[in-house]
Amino acid sequence: MKLKLFLLSAALLLAAPLGRAEERTPFEQSAREMYQTAVEIRTARGQAKTPELVDYLVRELKAAGFADADIRITDHDNNGEAVQGLMVWYRAEGAAAQKPIVLLAHMDVVDALPESWVRYPFELIEEDGYFFGRGTADNKYGVISLVSTFIRLKQEAFKPNRDLVIALSGDEETGMVSTRAQAEYVAATVDPAYVLNADAGGLTLDTDGTALFYSVQGAEKTYASFELTINNPGGHSSAPRADNAIYELAAALKKIEAYTFPVLHSPLTIASFKAAGAQTPGPLGQAMLAFAANPADAAAIAALRADPSTVGTLGTTCIPTMLRAGHADNALPQWATATINCRIFPGVGIEATEKTLMEVIGNDDVKFKLISTLVESPESKLPEDVLAALNVSLAERGLGGLAILPHMSSGGTDGMHYRNLGYDTLGIGGSGAKLNDTFAHGLNERLPVASFYDGLDHWYVILKELAGAKE
Repeated sequence: MKLKLFLLSAALLLAAPLGRAEERTPFEQSAREMYQTAVEIRTARGQAKTPELVDYLVRELKAAGFADADIRITDHDNNGEAVQGLMVWYRAEGAAAQKPIVLLAHMDVVDALPESWVRYPFELIEEDGYFFGRGTADNKYGVISLVSTFIRLKQEAFKPNRDLVIALSGDEETGMVSTRAQAEYVAATVDPAYVLNADAGGLTLDTDGTALFYSVQGAEKTYASFELTINNPGGHSSAPRADNAIYELAAALKKIEAYTFPVLHSPLTIASFKAAGAQTPGPLGQAMLAFAANPADAAAIAALRADPSTVGTLGTTCIPTMLRAGHADNALPQWATATINCRIFPGVGIEATEKTLMEVIGNDDVKFKLISTLVESPESKLPEDVLAALNVSLAERGLGGLAILPHMSSGGTDGMHYRNLGYDTLGIGGSGAKLNDTFAHGLNERLPVASFYDGLDHWYVILKELAGAKE
């Protein structure tokens, strides 16, 4: 059956009527229902809800014809909280012609405080051409895109010529215990040709909604969190002392605020800026091109560091994200602790970053403790068949010839663990968004409604290209 073509124009992206269910195919309506259910299950740390989402997805998969033998549920303990991982096999018909493909997404989300949001974060709300809700972009869309595609292919009796395996982690945002276990299991038992990640990559849209380019995540920065603590004998609040723990910690944080890590670049980031700059209008695109031509260009560096979409690509960043101090309002603080989250440029290393922070603070009384367990990961190569499949998918969406660019994520994803095990891992998500417009991890996270529907065929086309008999 010929796929319908989607023209990614401004009118299509901004027109609210696109969200009306009566104009949608049964598959689109089903995917939206699954999306809504997934968003409204609060799979955040402390809620113990990933098993509920796993149960729901398993019911949908079994109803579509996936057998118990095709489904693997694993239980994990993440600092005392039970989380689950889910893996699903779409098995080759007969002897597999090629090595398997593993597909990634994560079911958990960063928690959201309802009192801070304009809309309740754990309800899917369609408004002003967007779907609002925690996880709408990161990463419930990735989860539902993959699962709904498997269901669609199964209902069409698709017979792949290689195994396709979905690996959904349950704690990507909070320690990656399930991620590491899945990656090790994949290496030991699946040994894929490569890994494709629905939690990265995708279309970048202009301010009017037209597609500028498609990004493929081929690398990511190292995630590291440190606790910085000052200890103090404390005392009665009526008798202040000069060495107050909170003041000392505040002084350390002000020094981190004033420090900027050196500008860094790699062949991948230079190529990314050069290609993206040619497609990005206005001063931001000009800054990208200028930096690609001369990474020492001070004006370009300033412009790129001022934009949230590019600041993380120019080097390591470290910022405070949490504070804790004291034990009573009428006592001097005996301790003060700050969490510092760093996103480290590939090749720099966690130890070198910690040493830099210590030197910047210049206070031996500030004690450092690494509280994350993540590691650096190498860059991945883009296989030719994946690039060809992406071009077919974009053409089916009315975007034939759109530039496909390499990209390094400023954040971290499950993909780092697969890269470290020797597998090329590419972020090739199906959604699209304007720069700085999804608010992932922040307030009022959202995804364009038209982007949701336009991307539903993305994995369908790609998996048929990579695992189906050619016509």
